[in-house]
Amino acid sequence: MPLLQPRSSGATEAPRQFTQPSRKGKKAWRKNVNLTEVEHGLDQLNKEILQGGVIREKDSTDLFTVDVRGDSTLSKKFSKHVKKSLKADEIIAQRSPIPAVSLRKRSSEAPDYRDLPQKRLRQNWVSYKELAQLKKVADGRHGTTIKPKDASYDVWDMQPIKASQKTLEFLPELVSAKPPKSMRRKPVSLAAGGKEIPAVFKPAGGYSYNPLATDYEARLSEESVKAMETEKQRLAAEEVEKLKREAAIRSAAEAEVAEDRADLSEWEEDSEWEGFQSGTEDQPMVKQPQRKTRAQRNRIERRKEEERLAKHKAAMKARRIQEDKIKQLAEEIGEEEKARALKRSKAMSNDDQVNDEKLRRKQLGKFKLPDRDLELVLPDELEESLRRLKPEGNLLKDRYRSMLVRGKMESRRHLPFRKQARRKLTEKWTHKDFVL
Repeated sequence: MPLLQPRSSGATEAPRQFTQPSRKGKKAWRKNVNLTEVEHGLDQLNKEILQGGVIREKDSTDLFTVDVRGDSTLSKKFSKHVKKSLKADEIIAQRSPIPAVSLRKRSSEAPDYRDLPQKRLRQNWVSYKELAQLKKVADGRHGTTIKPKDASYDVWDMQPIKASQKTLEFLPELVSAKPPKSMRRKPVSLAAGGKEIPAVFKPAGGYSYNPLATDYEARLSEESVKAMETEKQRLAAEEVEKLKREAAIRSAAEAEVAEDRADLSEWEEDSEWEGFQSGTEDQPMVKQPQRKTRAQRNRIERRKEEERLAKHKAAMKARRIQEDKIKQLAEEIGEEEKARALKRSKAMSNDDQVNDEKLRRKQLGKFKLPDRDLELVLPDELEESLRRLKPEGNLLKDRYRSMLVRGKMESRRHLPFRKQARRKLTEKWTHKDFVL
């Protein structure tokens, strides 16, 4: 029996509104909600489940296959003597129908020089001898060799401009600016050692964008040790500042207590003097010394023995602490010696590179040398693809710091707003300068 459907399509569907500007009211919550996309998506999902499963949840191996045999019907489409060529071969095989110009001279094609006009001798021609001499001069082979001599003066030094004879005698001569004597001296680098610092350092393997695992781990450990040392120094400086503040507060409190005590003692002295003057001061009762009993003597001996044992225990504890500290210091000194030996071996192996981290105490200028940028990527920031790689460092900053370290220029500080001289504007009353 065939399935009967109503004439009006979509009669079984729920009523909906395609244009629904707001859903704030309660009527919009109960009815007339457009669920077309949701129902369409559920129908598609049911169809995929009936056909074998959801496509998004399947692996690519279940959806695609790799054809390793090839098309078996391809050989039947073309005959054996027909070979399909490449498009590039077809383009190269194309030739022009016009033949090429022959380069070989033939006797029949030789021109008849009798028909050509006769050449006349030119008057301003150059002889072969002079032409050969000019060629030698152009090649640098002169007849008389010139021996260069070293200059006895500075080529770049500015010579004073001599005034012409037409200038007036009463005018002073123009004096040009003289460069300072330090311009002729060799710049002194800020490195602690005596070696010169190169303008551009040769980077090691750890600075690469795709470094080896060993080089990267070595550089990461080295930078982490430096960061720990700087953090320890910062914490030590904070602790020293804290102790200074506490000592200042304690000294201020002690000074206040001392002042109060001094004031109280002055008041007591005044009161004692007044009592002595009035004669109403009571005489203090002086306690007469008595003979100690045996129990008191034993108690004193026991207390002294306990104090002696406590001092002995404290001394032994301090000695043990010192022994442990000595062992720890010996281990630290051994580790430092190993690190120094390792650095010394690295410096001997890489003698061509100079470390600019150790600088002299005396710097050029009153401002400190800017620190180098930490050009290091953390392990979680390493990228496997060069497309997602972000460049590190700044060549302009490196060049500027290199010039500072080599002593070419002194470190400066950027001043965005420079103080300018104040100018006072006055108006001259020239109309008052009149003569009758």
